[in-house]
Amino acid sequence: MSMIAKFSENIQKNIAGILLTFAVVALLTAFCYYINYLLILPFFLLFLCLHLKCCQKGSYQRILHLGLLLSLLLFTTHIISHYTSWPPYYIPVAGIAMLTMLLFNDLNLVFIMSLAASVLVSTVLKGDFGMMMTFFLGSLTGAYGVRDARARDQLISAGLFVSLIHVVCLLLLNPDFSLFMDRKFNMDYLYPLTANGFISAFLVVATLKLFEHFFNVLTNFSLLEIADSNRPVLKRMQQDAPGTWQHSLTVSQLAEAAADAIGANALLTRAGAYYHDIGKVVKPVYFTENQMYSDNKHDRIEPSMSRLVILNHVKEGIELAKKHKLHPIIIDFIPQHHGTSLIYYFYQKAIEGAEEGENISEENFRYPGPKPQTKETAIVLLADSVEGATRSLDEPTPTRIEETVKKIVNNKFIDGQLDECNLTLKEIEKISSTFIRILSAVYHARIKYPEKKNGGPAGSSS
Repeated sequence: MSMIAKFSENIQKNIAGILLTFAVVALLTAFCYYINYLLILPFFLLFLCLHLKCCQKGSYQRILHLGLLLSLLLFTTHIISHYTSWPPYYIPVAGIAMLTMLLFNDLNLVFIMSLAASVLVSTVLKGDFGMMMTFFLGSLTGAYGVRDARARDQLISAGLFVSLIHVVCLLLLNPDFSLFMDRKFNMDYLYPLTANGFISAFLVVATLKLFEHFFNVLTNFSLLEIADSNRPVLKRMQQDAPGTWQHSLTVSQLAEAAADAIGANALLTRAGAYYHDIGKVVKPVYFTENQMYSDNKHDRIEPSMSRLVILNHVKEGIELAKKHKLHPIIIDFIPQHHGTSLIYYFYQKAIEGAEEGENISEENFRYPGPKPQTKETAIVLLADSVEGATRSLDEPTPTRIEETVKKIVNNKFIDGQLDECNLTLKEIEKISSTFIRILSAVYHARIKYPEKKNGGPAGSSS
């Protein structure tokens, strides 16, 4: 019955999305008709929407977001061409491609949006093929310039390259260099195209945060802010649960390297790893990494109570994350880094302490989930597990670390914790190799130097 209900819900969502898409196209058609633009423009956009949906490059929500960007560009073009005396080459077409790359990080979307934006603007301005190609090549340049950008100056650099490509296109389209001695030609073409890249970069910097909030996405700039260790909830972890903080740092190091190895979002993985255990700050002494100077609290309580304390750190972490207004994408790491894993130690302890005939349910000792839904949350789940297991080794030699990592990863795979993410077997193997390499370096054997004759140590190796 639940499957039928889910299928019906998907149909309703698709119908709603289709109707909304056609409604937007109808409004755009009416707008084009009213201001005497070519009616083929909305027809062109409709086919782009169908292409995106057929290629499974986005939901209807994403298609509408992209449509909004193009609509804003069309509105800007209309204003500049009808209500100002500015040359049309000031229109920041490249800014749309740059925003698309930063917001969605998808090269196929960037290509489509660059083409769509260039065709729309050139058609509205009644421009020629040269205008369209100039805008198109400039847009692609800007998008590639901001790919994986983590600093604001990269946006300015991208704007510089956009301007450079615009000028190159202008030179190729007008090989008669005597034109560049004409003041009017320079005012209409050279100066606007030179300034265009910087205008596009400035608009991206000014509006990026707004579009992030409106589209509910995270760019690298926001992730860097989230991963700042001076944020209040992370500062609290450093003070109240220092062992958990050190554990989170090691997990983030492992997870970020693994994500980078398989082409996942390494910065998102690192940020998620910082917050995956923030719920432990509520009762830090109940977790082994924070019990450096005290007895194990679990030795004095029943396994069933220990189970509740351990399980509650997920619930408390989610509540704490919402209190500090963390993004839902980051909050997902808190429950998904455990999935539906078994709290094995206390489950075995409950079985050993059970009375004769008492049935101990394994389900009661499993985390509520959900299982990891993305590569990034799956990587943090694996990194969290292998970090804890290798830390507990008496002699963490490279061989024992390799055996432990492979055993942990294999057990998570067999337990079905990786069933709902899209990790391949080859990627899982790369993740394991990365963990082994980093953990072997962290726990490398240190040389024992002979003592000095006066009794003091001769030195130590780092």
